[in-house]
Amino acid sequence: MCCHAQPLIQNIIDSATFPPSRRYLLQNSRKKQESVMSVMKSYNFKYIIMICGVAALGGLLFGYDTAVISGAINPIKHYFDLSSVGVGWAVSNVAIGCIIGAFVSGALAARVGRKKALVIAALLFTISALGASLVDSFTWFIIYRMIGGLAVGLASAISPMYMSEVSPRQIRGRALSMQNFAIVGGQVVIFIVNFMIAKGASQAWLTDMGWRVMIGSEVIPCVAFCIFVLFIPESPRWLVMVNRSKEARKILKKIGGKEYADNMLQAIEESLREDSKSKNSQPSARDLIKQSRFWLFAFLGCTVAVIQQSSGVNVMMYFAPVVLEKVTGNTETAMFMTIWIGVFQLIGTVIGSMLMDKLGRLPLLKVGSIGAVVGLTVTAFFMYHSAGLTGDAAIQSGYFTLFGMLIFMLFFSFSWGLGAWIVISEIFPNRMRSAGMSLAITAMWVSNFVIGLVFPVLNENPWLNEHFHGAAPMGMFAVIMVLATWFIYRFLPETKGVQLEKMEDHVMKHLNRDKKSRLSASNTPRWQNNRLRTGE
Repeated sequence: MCCHAQPLIQNIIDSATFPPSRRYLLQNSRKKQESVMSVMKSYNFKYIIMICGVAALGGLLFGYDTAVISGAINPIKHYFDLSSVGVGWAVSNVAIGCIIGAFVSGALAARVGRKKALVIAALLFTISALGASLVDSFTWFIIYRMIGGLAVGLASAISPMYMSEVSPRQIRGRALSMQNFAIVGGQVVIFIVNFMIAKGASQAWLTDMGWRVMIGSEVIPCVAFCIFVLFIPESPRWLVMVNRSKEARKILKKIGGKEYADNMLQAIEESLREDSKSKNSQPSARDLIKQSRFWLFAFLGCTVAVIQQSSGVNVMMYFAPVVLEKVTGNTETAMFMTIWIGVFQLIGTVIGSMLMDKLGRLPLLKVGSIGAVVGLTVTAFFMYHSAGLTGDAAIQSGYFTLFGMLIFMLFFSFSWGLGAWIVISEIFPNRMRSAGMSLAITAMWVSNFVIGLVFPVLNENPWLNEHFHGAAPMGMFAVIMVLATWFIYRFLPETKGVQLEKMEDHVMKHLNRDKKSRLSASNTPRWQNNRLRTGE
């Protein structure tokens, strides 16, 4: 804004005959704009976005690696002659690697640092993509896909951990949204790549070579990640933990200047002193599991993770072509429709990244949960009524089914798709962040594995198909999102704008306040509650 514009705007506000409420809104809007400009000037915003963007490449490979199977699964099914259980195993085995990767991510990140852990993930991604695209044995295909899952598990935990630790709290939500934006971007790219590879190709070529090209295409972003990750700095918080405060100060100074570096270094050191006697050590996992407070935070983080994965989003990501082909009866149409699911997911992610720091995490999660219920209900309704349709009628029903899936994907993406990663990376205190995030991401991938393994069996179950025409899983996911809405209102605190070093006190105050309000309500006489409700 021009240096002469702000005084001019203030003069207009002061001299105009606005009502007091309108005057307040205008002044408040100007203050918010000045606050945003102040944040942009206070920090090296381009540098923060650059290093977070490189870390987010782990998220892009996460999306690419997990979604590539959606277009390749039918050719793989025919190539290896798989049953419905085999199809579920081919899809869900990645989650086993993810579980292992997520489980060891905390210890690995604490031992070697966030940066080196990301380098290890990048190498594993490359090995997986090359190996899985060249095998002739289903056993070796599973092994290489599990290696890719190991990389995904590491990246899914360490990338947001790294970004949360290098980002100032005022822009932490925007920086962390890059992780989910990258995941979605990777999924959209591979949906388009899969469609272009499959378009006009014969089933014989897809079965013999097409799926190999789809999976092998991941090598390109893998190499880029391997190179770029070498040039990002280490996490300042980890450097302080291992008694390398001078290096941490240099990085913090580059992020926000000398004053910011001094303040943050002091805050980190104070936080670590409170959590541990020695600055270069953290409580062991054995010590943490004895603390009831750790399990309270683990309950919050793990529940958020499980809800995100059990919402139905993985069916959209892994099995959308299968579901839509079942409705439309046309493979190419189903592959084309899948691209739109990725596009709407991308749109939702953009919306969420714009609103997450402005409105907070909870408002978006609440609205997103309700919208997801609506979308899943619409999807289930049209899937149920598509039974027996053929030709144009089946394709038309497929587009109505797609409409419900797009509603779900839009609302899910700007809420749980984005918010879950942010909440998980923010909600754990420093002393339990590595172990807590590792446990939460592990819970996320256990849920992912169960959904990926069970859905093909449910989708091909004769009794369910006879009575529900393929709509039963969507109805189940709708019920889960209803329960998610209750969880948000009942337990989850707002984490927007809370300094990581103060998160523990903030969460405990929220839970204790909620507990006190319920006790107060239960101890209030019924006649008094009635008078309060009626306003007497």
